[in-house]
Amino acid sequence: MQAIIVTGGKQYSVKEGDELFIEKLNVEAEDTVVFDQVLAVVDGENSKFGTPVVAGAKVEAKVIKNGKSKKVVVFKYRPKKDSKSIRGHRQPYTKVKIEKIAL
Repeated sequence: MQAIIVTGGKQYSVKEGDELFIEKLNVEAEDTVVFDQVLAVVDGENSKFGTPVVAGAKVEAKVIKNGKSKKVVVFKYRPKKDSKSIRGHRQPYTKVKIEKIAL
């Protein structure tokens, strides 16, 4: 069984047992989170597509950890102006494991 969910302004195609990195949620590790914005549920010949979401469908996931990704270095350089700037950014994330897809 597969589902397409929306969280953090992004869409994810998930199956039971998948681990994925999503935008940071305000939950602690080992908590359970429920995604109720399910765009589609595909189970062999039983496929349901929402307009825009499937009514009554939800995806349950367990939070594994919260963290930050690797640093991205932003380097701006202006030739002949003796001007440069270096800035770093680490995007926060939440790692979740999909436990159950329910209709």
